[in-house]
Amino acid sequence: MNALLSSASLELSIVIPVRDEAGNVAQLAAEIHRALKGTGSYEIVFVDDGSTDATPAELAGLNDARVRVITHATSCGQSQATITGVAAAKGAWIATLDGDGQNDPADLLRLLDARDKAETDANRTLFIGRRAGRRDNVRRRIASRIANGIRGAVLGDATPDSGCGIKLLARELFLSLPRFDALHRFMPALTLRAGGRVLSIPVAHRMRVRGSSKYTIWRRGLIGVVDMLGVFWLMRRNTRPTLKS
Repeated sequence: MNALLSSASLELSIVIPVRDEAGNVAQLAAEIHRALKGTGSYEIVFVDDGSTDATPAELAGLNDARVRVITHATSCGQSQATITGVAAAKGAWIATLDGDGQNDPADLLRLLDARDKAETDANRTLFIGRRAGRRDNVRRRIASRIANGIRGAVLGDATPDSGCGIKLLARELFLSLPRFDALHRFMPALTLRAGGRVLSIPVAHRMRVRGSSKYTIWRRGLIGVVDMLGVFWLMRRNTRPTLKS
């Protein structure tokens, strides 16, 4: 296993924000266990972001020593749920997955393999999925392509799919990033701002089988423009001094 993890008591925390994902969470936990069997120590941290359906009962019924559940009394959004999970995580490395089942947990192995093969700066690198053959409807695919194009042009984040939910990075790197609503959409740009690098890895994408998306295309688009301008300001105002030896 990567030498970066040799001193850690727990190697990996998989953080999964969920809201009203009954029918998805138990299957997702089982798929993660199958994918990571024999790969080292890990935990799964579900952050229930104020679910009003049967998600809390399904999570409580997992009876799984490797699963921890943290609950928000009211919904705070995906980014804050992710932040809550990472803050509570015990692993030296953080992986994130969307809770809707569209990310394939088997692709965690692709990201872990890319990390282990990284020659330099693995602990300063964001490994992020690039969804091939997206299984969303045409409108959502077009909107995502436009958003990625605009985001890349404005922020220069060099990431073809910055909205992909499957990511891997050192916990220390995540905690160094600015924390705000919509953080999860701008992690590539913020990683570059922190002096790190971004590596995109091809991953699968699956159809949503149960539940419904929590985002509307136009609402996310309008809010996303404001958020993007805020991140642009952060990047323009950033300085990284070079220390004299």
